[in-house]
Amino acid sequence: MPLSFELEQNYPNPFDPSTTMAFSLPRTEHVTLKVFDLLGKEIAILVDETFSAGRYEVRWEANGVETGTYLYQLRAGDFTATKKLVLMK
Repeated sequence: MPLSFELEQNYPNPFDPSTTMAFSLPRTEHVTLKVFDLLGKEIAILVDETFSAGRYEVRWEANGVETGTYLYQLRAGDFTATKKLVLMK
């Protein structure tokens, strides 16, 4: 079981057209995982549900999304983490 919350760097990065994001939870929490452009506009909601403690992977198929740099953000309880990803077509 994970001992702390963690949001890992997506892989591959840069990517085209899909990438995987992994996160760990030390306890059951409601989780959201969202993708934003650099102006803060929400591009995709990948997760919005309750997860038990453990490690999880989420795949994002970025079909129809423009080439560029984006941010993905995990929120789980009081924990928030944001990382950068690059879509290159």
